[in-house]
Amino acid sequence: MLITSKDNENIKHIKKLKEKKYREQYGEYVIEGINLIKEALQEKADIKSVFICDGFMNADDIEKELLYNIASLNCIYVDEKVFNTISDVETPQGILAIVNKNQKSNEIDYKEDMIVILDGIQDPGNLGTILRTIDSCNLTQVIVSKKTADAYNPKVVRSTMGAIFRVNIIEKDNLIETIKELKKHKFNVYATSLENSESIYNINYKRSAVIIGNEANGVSKDVQEAATGRIKIPMLGKTESLNAAVATGVVLYEYVRQKLN
Repeated sequence: MLITSKDNENIKHIKKLKEKKYREQYGEYVIEGINLIKEALQEKADIKSVFICDGFMNADDIEKELLYNIASLNCIYVDEKVFNTISDVETPQGILAIVNKNQKSNEIDYKEDMIVILDGIQDPGNLGTILRTIDSCNLTQVIVSKKTADAYNPKVVRSTMGAIFRVNIIEKDNLIETIKELKKHKFNVYATSLENSESIYNINYKRSAVIIGNEANGVSKDVQEAATGRIKIPMLGKTESLNAAVATGVVLYEYVRQKLN
């Protein structure tokens, strides 16, 4: 059956998932594009249904095995006009899916050497890039404050390039209490800050957590005060600070460098 009406209940449901309150209510989010679908299949994500634009399955440039795997899922076929109303990108590829959120623990895994904490990151692109960077360092979790953007926002999901399926997103109401717990588990907790800070290159990152702050205001003052110390990235030029995602990458790859030595 081919859906040709935007008033179809399936179409209405997927449109709802563009809003955070409905993603939380249903425990679902949307992924779009063949690469994310492929990643979801490889990571055995819980794909609820796949929405396919009429004619997509006849594409010659998609691996036959991948098409076979997609066809084995709950596929819903829609015409191009309707698909364009549910797509979140300017040039739709013709495929998207509803995925059930990972039912991972909301508890911190204290076995990891390095933990990233996000204090109010707002830009979806930054958040997605940070998740992708965490994944590239073979880390499997991130702690986020309530004020941080929703990690299941469609733009965030696209920016992660598949890391959304591998990184456990742990939301905490109270970062100060979380920092206290980290300290009890013998972690040093460092807040990124431009004031009274140690160079990131003078820190041993074994059993450490690093807090990345809001793009405009940085790490909250009370959170900074709860941390073990403050760190900063040395600057040779006149620029005083870096984009939050770039800063996260610089710090994490100093951790990687230390791990490799």
